[in-house]
Amino acid sequence: MMLAAALEIIDCDSVERLSMRRLGDRLGRDPAALYRHADNKAALLDGVTEFVLGQLTVDAADPDWRHQLRMVARDFRRLAMAHPHVVPLLVTHPLATPLGLRPPGTLRPLEHILDLLTRADFSGIDALRIYRALFGFLYGHALDEVQEIVDRPEEATDLLRLGLHHLPIGEFPLLRGLASQLAAYDGGTELERGLDALLAGLDATLTPVAPRQQFPG
Repeated sequence: MMLAAALEIIDCDSVERLSMRRLGDRLGRDPAALYRHADNKAALLDGVTEFVLGQLTVDAADPDWRHQLRMVARDFRRLAMAHPHVVPLLVTHPLATPLGLRPPGTLRPLEHILDLLTRADFSGIDALRIYRALFGFLYGHALDEVQEIVDRPEEATDLLRLGLHHLPIGEFPLLRGLASQLAAYDGGTELERGLDALLAGLDATLTPVAPRQQFPG
């Protein structure tokens, strides 16, 4: 309940506006009592990150690893679009903690994807490379998509709606000229295009190791 309430505050406002006092007010509890569950705000943010990533599903038993990675990517985007204020937290907050000291829930997607890929006969190091390539792409894509913010939706042209008219035309002619394309950005379509390129590249550069031969006893 506490983490769900903290996530609601972040969704409505921002990570910066989350505090023990606001959380206590929302829950109808003394903020001091919340410190029994989280030592400080950093620990609370760890919990929120774990709570969100706990909703990311990975079927390690899927025999088609490419299909499963695509499902994971779509699921991650769904979570990112449902909680756009949490995206920077998902990307940057874990970096402040050594891998082995992070909340277990934030590492389970990694463990499950490694399980998926090693079942597909990738070596451990190649499975890790695939994970890093996938989530490097997903983090960048999610950050790009949540930053596609309209400045003034009531304006008549895409240049004005996106606030690109603030940019000097002499310095940013190409960016200003792409106003219509920027306004027409479709995150779902761009995700699929990026996954097509990423998975094709992984197929071309990484191959599963040969399964071990089974000899009769």
